[in-house]
Amino acid sequence: MNHPPLHITFLGTGTSSGVPMIGCDCEVCISTDKKDNRLRSSIMVKSPTTTFVIDTTPDFRYQMLRTETKHIDAVVFTHPHKDHMAGLDDIRPFYYFSQKPMELYANTLTEEALRRDFYYAFSENKYPGVPEINLNTIDETPFYVGDVLLTPILVWHLKMPVLGFRMGNFTYITDANRIDDKEKEKIIGSEVLVLNALRNEKHISHFTLDEAMQLATELKVPKVYFTHISHQLGKHEAINKMLPPHIRLAYDGLTIDMHI
Repeated sequence: MNHPPLHITFLGTGTSSGVPMIGCDCEVCISTDKKDNRLRSSIMVKSPTTTFVIDTTPDFRYQMLRTETKHIDAVVFTHPHKDHMAGLDDIRPFYYFSQKPMELYANTLTEEALRRDFYYAFSENKYPGVPEINLNTIDETPFYVGDVLLTPILVWHLKMPVLGFRMGNFTYITDANRIDDKEKEKIIGSEVLVLNALRNEKHISHFTLDEAMQLATELKVPKVYFTHISHQLGKHEAINKMLPPHIRLAYDGLTIDMHI
């Protein structure tokens, strides 16, 4: 199957509190290295005809402004935690300028949270200026956003099901601490894998750095980037020096080009 070339931008690579974390003066949070400043985790995907984001974080407005993004066609959600959906209201300007409802793609668990948290966007009698959206319910069945085919990958965030996505030979997974063997099969053959690696110490619902490295080695993906990073992991450059050459920490603003 032919896939369109993709241009991927990391809009944010931090964990739920972002980096620096409010009130913290650790060496990472006070670092002058811009790569140690991490907004909440999200990516933007561009094909020749389609632009969409995966998750609307609390930093979504700033992420759009600093990438000078003028238009997106859709939002794809991984799961209903606040650090991945709280910025949805800021899609309003895109609707204002395009006069087209924003296409949203979410599983039933996330859809329930969206309808609860952004109830005013789903009401029968809408207040002027609320986001105009078209909600598409997804499951583990592959689906298209414009000309981009997304294959959902079910991963586990403790007991919460989270969707990762494979697009061509690029796979994006965030907020996971377990992936079943059946779902790992969907990742094998990817050229680039993005995977969450929160910190060094064990965590109840996220891969540690070592766990993420073990999984990347098991899946034999030639290029791996870690995201959803906490200030507890350490400084960007110091950690990168410890990693094998084909595994890197992602950082805000990093771009990847995937060709056919």
